[in-house]
Amino acid sequence: MSRTADFADTLLGWHARHGRHDLPWQHPRTPYRVWVSEIMLQQTQVKTVIPYFNVFMQRFPTLTALAEAPEAAVMQHWAGLGYYARARNLHRAAQQCLASHGGELPEDFDALLALPGIGRSTAGAILSQAHGRRHAILDGNVKRVLTRFFAIDGDPSSAAVSARLWRTAESLLPATRMADYTQALMDLGATLCTRAKPGCGVCPLAPQCQAQRSGTVAQYPERKTRKPVPDRDIHMLVLQRKDGAVLLERRPGSGIWGGLHSLPEAADETAARRLAKRLARGVGGDPDCLPPFTHVFSHFRLNVRALHWRGCTPNAAIADNDALSWLAPHEWPRIGLPAPIKTLLQDLP
Repeated sequence: MSRTADFADTLLGWHARHGRHDLPWQHPRTPYRVWVSEIMLQQTQVKTVIPYFNVFMQRFPTLTALAEAPEAAVMQHWAGLGYYARARNLHRAAQQCLASHGGELPEDFDALLALPGIGRSTAGAILSQAHGRRHAILDGNVKRVLTRFFAIDGDPSSAAVSARLWRTAESLLPATRMADYTQALMDLGATLCTRAKPGCGVCPLAPQCQAQRSGTVAQYPERKTRKPVPDRDIHMLVLQRKDGAVLLERRPGSGIWGGLHSLPEAADETAARRLAKRLARGVGGDPDCLPPFTHVFSHFRLNVRALHWRGCTPNAAIADNDALSWLAPHEWPRIGLPAPIKTLLQDLP
């Protein structure tokens, strides 16, 4: 197998028989739909993305619809998908396209790369799939395929190894069928050349894969030594009226769960009790302690203890705080709630 045509031909032949051909963003495979799917697929598996993508497209069927929507609506439809900066960047990029590109994604690589949330690999994926352009991609799946096939040592995130991988990826591009080739490469990494228990026995590239031939598949790609993930402890306040409404706070646009509604927070129980008295009336007694839970982010673990006060009444002192609002259970599905907060509210006794 040569480095170029045979690699691509083998991969395309496998994809025709075993690849994924019924993903929702493939029908139709417009630039807008490909772009949204690529952003959603960053650090998120296909099976998780599909239902979110379908609902998102129903609400925002065009780039213009996305650009003109309020940020709160965008965040609501992203809630639970995680990595919320992706949604904010998607919204900002749509607005820039409406303002500067006639309401369309630009077809020029550099112009596409200049939009918020679009890096080199995402730009290549959009242009190759939506327009058939010869641009390489280099997401995590592709890095794994290439480091194994060519036995490329070193940390893929390092500048030297990354540059080598980009050169390799570009050298393998076929002359035609770029949309199929790009999808085939992603499919191989996602379904066969997986991090754990790779399907080397049925992989079309296995006969020429250097890692497979030397029995070193598990060594590639080289894993970067991870620092221990720190813990962060907080208390959350569940202030609930007699009619079931709960006091929720819209978080700032940046930071974790940016732009979503969550529960008021305090550093410890003493601070939580003081905050509860400022936010609502009728919180003099001891609250119920809800089951604690831990939510893991990419860079820390959030340990949460939630204190539940029932029969609260609104405090007029916070009436002018636009970030705070009493929302009834029937209103919760219409706002953006982080997945663990949504679960906590649904499980309230």
